[in-house]
Amino acid sequence: MDVALVSVGDEILAGDTVNTNAAWLGGRLADRGASVERVSVVPDRVADIARVVNEHAAEFDAVVVTGGLGPTHDDVTMEGVAAAVGRTVTTSETALEWLTGEGGYARDDLATGTADIPEGARPLHNEEGVAPGCVVENVYVLPGVPDEMEAMFEQIEQEFDGERQHVGFVTVDEPESALVDRFEELQERFDVKVGSYPGDGVRVKLQSADEEAVDAAAAWLRANADAV
Repeated sequence: MDVALVSVGDEILAGDTVNTNAAWLGGRLADRGASVERVSVVPDRVADIARVVNEHAAEFDAVVVTGGLGPTHDDVTMEGVAAAVGRTVTTSETALEWLTGEGGYARDDLATGTADIPEGARPLHNEEGVAPGCVVENVYVLPGVPDEMEAMFEQIEQEFDGERQHVGFVTVDEPESALVDRFEELQERFDVKVGSYPGDGVRVKLQSADEEAVDAAAAWLRANADAV
């Protein structure tokens, strides 16, 4: 299952907020066997959200959008997603009933627009906050607040799947440029994907659907490099 992540927020683009949501979702989706193929960050503008979500929804099996939910002036994600899938935004009676019944809110206390989602979308209840998320076609819309996003994702994580990948890491105390030939040989000998991340040594990531291939590749690399 190929997935695209779309993070909405001027604050991310300005560097005021670190995009931890994308990193957390990437890890959880990988655990499910889903493959994150794209991460996009867009401003709080309806046209930009609509364009990117529409393009990703056509290209990938699912799109997960985070941020910009609620009734305030810069919460325009629902409007952008609705435009992407050719629907209008409407108040979800199901979401309102949950907020007043399970959430403990009085309707008069909820700001206008709190429960607005694309017409026909399935609401996702916000167990850690107020504004609901939703699922419309192959687009999943979640809050931007990390605690709220994580709790809501757990409601729908079973809907993401794929071939589980096994991962192993080997740290090598050599320059990355010196390892090029051995990386090529690794991929020739074993059915693994190789990634390298320079830093304090080179951290080599080995990934495959075959756990034995990962273990064998890691053993070979340790035997043929200055592994730490």
